[in-house]
Amino acid sequence: MNDPRKVLENTIKRCRERDIIIPTYEEMAHPEKIPQGIKEELRNIGLWDLHSRNLFRITWKNEPIKSGGGFGDVNYLEIPKELTGIKARIIMLIGKYFPTGSHKVGATFGPLVEKLVRGAFDPTTQKALWPSTGNYCRGGAYDSYLLACPSIAVLPEGMSRERFEWLEKIGAEIHATPGSESNVKEVYDKSFELRRERPDEIVILNQFEEIGNAIWHYVCTGHAIEEVYKRKKTENQRLTALFLTQGSTGTLGSADYLREKFPPIKVCAGEALQCPTLLYNGYGSHRIEGIGDKHIPWIHNLRNMDMVAGIDDEQCLRIVRLFNEPEGKSYIKSRRIPDKSVEKLELLGISSIANLIGAVKMAKYYEMNKDDMVFTIATDSMELYQSRIEELRKERGNYTEHQAAVDFDSCLMSITTDHMLELSYWDKKRMHNLKYFTWVEQLGKDVEELDRQWYDENYWKDKYRSHTEWDKLIREFNEKTGLLERYK
Repeated sequence: MNDPRKVLENTIKRCRERDIIIPTYEEMAHPEKIPQGIKEELRNIGLWDLHSRNLFRITWKNEPIKSGGGFGDVNYLEIPKELTGIKARIIMLIGKYFPTGSHKVGATFGPLVEKLVRGAFDPTTQKALWPSTGNYCRGGAYDSYLLACPSIAVLPEGMSRERFEWLEKIGAEIHATPGSESNVKEVYDKSFELRRERPDEIVILNQFEEIGNAIWHYVCTGHAIEEVYKRKKTENQRLTALFLTQGSTGTLGSADYLREKFPPIKVCAGEALQCPTLLYNGYGSHRIEGIGDKHIPWIHNLRNMDMVAGIDDEQCLRIVRLFNEPEGKSYIKSRRIPDKSVEKLELLGISSIANLIGAVKMAKYYEMNKDDMVFTIATDSMELYQSRIEELRKERGNYTEHQAAVDFDSCLMSITTDHMLELSYWDKKRMHNLKYFTWVEQLGKDVEELDRQWYDENYWKDKYRSHTEWDKLIREFNEKTGLLERYK
């Protein structure tokens, strides 16, 4: 076992040599608190540049430009009622304007940084392994590079070409596993195999069990949703609901924050209908890139859920074409939807469209009206999935205005409330109990901790509020590198 004091000394030295300053959670949630000198440096740095100062751009408040941007309000998009067919307002936070084009740089920040600042990861001798079905390993590889930590990406071979090309470009060690989005077990198996082969070198940062994933969303995404709600609501409007697909469950950490601030809020976790683990204890394969399945993440607080819903992946892919093919955009504009709104639909990637569908399903199920605001997330944009559009063209032929009209009516205007379950106490406990088979039997977690997750009312509160202690450690770490001195 490495001496944490020696490891911390190594890490401080490396960060000092590489000019790495680590932002606090407070600064990521409130970038106005970032030192002015760092803001000035960012004026000469591109949003996706492999530059350590871009750690300070792990926030929802980046100026939405490719290079040299500062900070402003939260990036979000309100979906026009003409596209949803409902009276309730649906608002999506936009993930495109993070480095790498996805908010997963936030989800991967906590798991790595909290180990760095307490001497539990040595960047001079160890590699951070990011098991993922997509954006998580991209975010992890990016954060690792900025923090001068070597990285390994393990992801299914069936993921989009853009993911692999980008990982190669950044210099990550890549291992492709059999299957596609829903083949999480194969990703685990390869990760554990690598760790057995190189036990002293590899540290697995599993998004499904690392509470730092959810803590980032508790602090940053929770605050961002609250800010947009308070700024955009009219006199009688309420923050009624939050819909998020269950991938790693990281984004659902924001639900714990919102439940504290708005106790009546309804929270729904979505999953692909083709792999309905929460709904039906089911399994299968699906095409909604960005969400995982076949198990319940260790960090999922099931007691905080009100509903689960299944989203049909075919519906998502048809809307992908409607929103992005020229004929689809032309048809939407013919429905008197402003050009400006239509052009912004490319901000929604495949899982983002699943979130949109789920938000509409929730609004219809609860019969929401104009006084209700439903929030969800656009994790990433279609910029990361252009190869999927090409594949759909080859598979289904050219997109036509007639097909656009069919998709508009059947996939948007006719969203139904099928495959939804409003949760009783025992529904929630049934889903929670499924953690036992993955995490206790297979992966060696403590069954007593599993019970505390359910019975101890302070378990999740203590976990989420640990970000204040982490911020303290980050500040102490930065002081030891001495790099902040020039900004005072």
